[in-house]
Amino acid sequence: MAENSPIEWTDATWNPVAGCSIASAGCTNCYAMRMAARLDAMGVEKYKGLTRKSGGRAKWTGAVRCDEATLLVPHKWRNPRKVFVNSMSDMFHPDVPVEFIRRVWDVMAATPRHDYQLLTKRPDRMRDVLSKHGFKILPNVWLGTSVEGPDVVDRIDHLRRTPAAIRFISFEPLIGPITNANMEGIAWAIVGGESGPAARSMQEEWVWAIERLCRRYDTAFFFKQWGGVNKKATGRLLGGRTYDEMPVYISG
Repeated sequence: MAENSPIEWTDATWNPVAGCSIASAGCTNCYAMRMAARLDAMGVEKYKGLTRKSGGRAKWTGAVRCDEATLLVPHKWRNPRKVFVNSMSDMFHPDVPVEFIRRVWDVMAATPRHDYQLLTKRPDRMRDVLSKHGFKILPNVWLGTSVEGPDVVDRIDHLRRTPAAIRFISFEPLIGPITNANMEGIAWAIVGGESGPAARSMQEEWVWAIERLCRRYDTAFFFKQWGGVNKKATGRLLGGRTYDEMPVYISG
């Protein structure tokens, strides 16, 4: 949980689930692995044993922990905010039970003053869970998937078939060119370069290619950062300006 998130496109984070496992190349330098290791070292029980050291770096062990104590936190936030759900995990990891996802859904339904942003690298399971288990579309819940390169563009098709009020894509960390993705029905796109000590570079033309796709499909475009070892130094200007566009409601 964080009252104020440093992530540019949200206001707060809420983590009813902790822990994950590597899904694709975009996970290699995942910030959440590093953060989970730090929290474990600080004695935070929720993150105990969720990572291990490998090659001098923290890696997920594959353990996933549902946190009952965190479930009701959004009820305490009186002022409306955008809430990134599970910044330290993946709600649709195969080891998160459907019934726990339903309990998270109930909290989001009961707190319509907040907009909830769920981001997954497993949109196939997200589609199946929400479609087959009677989950209602909530107008304050945005569903997204991460697409870091051309080899995982098929995730967009799974997202498009997921019942949602707002669908979005996080092209972060963008580690390869994406030039011909079908973004029909996608309300929002976030683009960002990888940051941290082992950050992989992002080419400017890759960013502009996605910006052009957004204009073609009438998708809101948000440029988060260039990234690199020092993301503050590289900033988030693209072509001399910032792009902070946000999505509008798309029915079903």
